[in-house]
Order: sequence, then structure tokens, then C-alpha cells
Amino acid sequence: MRPTLLLLLGVLLALPAQADSFSFGLFGDTPYTQWERLHLPDLIADMDRENLAFVIHDGDIKSGSDECSDKAFADIHGVFANSVHPLIYVPGDNEWTDCHRRSNGGYQPLERLAKLRQLFFPDDLTLGKRRLVLERQSAQAVFSTYRENSRWETGPVLFVTLNIPGTNNNHDAPDRAEFIGRSLANTAWLEQSFAQARRKKLSGILIVIQGNPGFQAANAGHPPSGYRQFLEQLRAETRNFPGQVVLVHGDTHHQRIDQPLEDPDTGQTVANFTRVETHGSPSFGWTKATVDRRNPRLFHFEPRVVAGPRLQYNAQ
Repeated sequence: MRPTLLLLLGVLLALPAQADSFSFGLFGDTPYTQWERLHLPDLIADMDRENLAFVIHDGDIKSGSDECSDKAFADIHGVFANSVHPLIYVPGDNEWTDCHRRSNGGYQPLERLAKLRQLFFPDDLTLGKRRLVLERQSAQAVFSTYRENSRWETGPVLFVTLNIPGTNNNHDAPDRAEFIGRSLANTAWLEQSFAQARRKKLSGILIVIQGNPGFQAANAGHPPSGYRQFLEQLRAETRNFPGQVVLVHGDTHHQRIDQPLEDPDTGQTVANFTRVETHGSPSFGWTKATVDRRNPRLFHFEPRVVAGPRLQYNAQ
């Protein structure tokens, strides 16, 4: 590649980090049906028409009853690669923790996770036609396996991804070693990320996982076992962060924007925390998120529904 092209590429990759106001797209839990797979390129094209810095898919690229085959993975990878915008993908339970199901082909979950890492996270770049450089946790020798955990800065916000899927975060698998090792990696990555955001005096941090961690149960004193440690750390870090904190997740297919994190000592809402749950099948859409330094809340979220007939299913 000629030096001028390399210089231009470097400028394009660096520009978003300097932005005072920018937008990005959030979607997940799709495609689940043949109709959704057929129209997935239309959903991505709808985002392509917007001026977005990047888009994030927060997991579940297939239904919980479809096969976890190499062919299925490669098919979605091809669609994601055609996104005009940089595309960041976070693994969901349907594509690894639940793949032992007979309807899924009876795969070994850890073998499927290894395949996802090989296909979707081969280097330090996003998917999509325009690609951004990410910092991956795998650069740290002690956590070299966890290529899917990433972070990047855009404007005044640090973006962080963690492999925390549904089905109780794989907590109840026969072999607990996977859950324990991944939890250690997630804990370290989240701690380092908040420390970085504080050190650089960033205004916000946005964290993306796939699983719904169960705020309602946690507020009632009964956090789901697979998410207890994450919720405790998230609450403590948020209370010690002067800016805005956003958690994006999918999993339960209930698009919402709310503030469900409570202080266990007082029962009061943690004011600088927002949860965004993305659309999930059979709702077919995405959420446009905008960061603006002039906004006291820093973030603004606008759900977008892509019109058309959809096939119903039982969420899994």
C-alpha cells in the first residue's frame, strides 16, 4: 500500500476519537427466523444510510434451536463483513453455551467458542468495510484466550465489550472451570477499563454484554448466580465513576431504556447508570445512540423498528 494511502487510512481511523458529537448503532438477538435472515442485510443497510461511527451486535446470531454449524457462522460473518460501518460483535449464548443441545447439533460449547474466536476475532480490527483498531484483552499474556473482550475510545467515551452471555453466564455448565476462568478475565478487563476512563477523565463508559444480568432479582436481594459478581463490580465501579455509565445487553428480547441499578444500602436508583436492552426477535430493529458533550446525560438513545412481516417464535 502506498504511503499516502496508509496516511489517509490512519486519519480515518483516528478521526472518531476526536469527535465531540457522534452516533452509533446497537442491535442483537437476530436473525432468529428465515425472514429475519433474509432481511438482515436490509437492517444493516438501514444503519448504513446513517452517519454512524460504528455499529455493535450484542449477540445471538441464530435462534436457540438452530444448528451451531460452521456454515451458519460463516454466513453471518459474511453479512457483518458487508456493513459499511465498522461492526463489533459480542458472542451470545445461542452460538456457544447452548450448542450442546440436540437441535443445535450436539456440539461442544468450548469448541464452538474457539471457532467464533477464530472466525470473528482473528486480529485487532473490527468487521465491516471500514474497520477500526480495537484493544483486545488477548494482548495481555495471562488472558491471551479472550480475544472477544475489547475496548476503544471514541470522543469522550470508552467502549468495552465482555463475554457475558445468557443462560446464566454458563455458570451451571458441568465443568465450572470455563466460567471461573472467564469471570476472572471479565473482572480484570472491567476494572482496567474503569481505571482507564477515570485516569483519562473521560465523560462516559459504555459496556456491552449479551446476557441480561437480572437487575430486578438483584434489587430484591436474589441476583442470578452467574451474574452476581459482575453486578457487584458494576455497581461499585459506577458509584466511583464521575461520569455516565451505560450497560447494553440483549438476551430477553425486551427493548428498553431505563435505570434499573439500585444502591443496596439505600434502595435508591444509581443516578449515573443507564441500561439499554436492544431489540430482539420477533421485534426487528436497532437503536441509534448519540453522544453529545452538550447533553447533561451525555447519551441519547432512539429505537428504530424496521417495518415488515415477522415470524413469531418462542424466545430461547
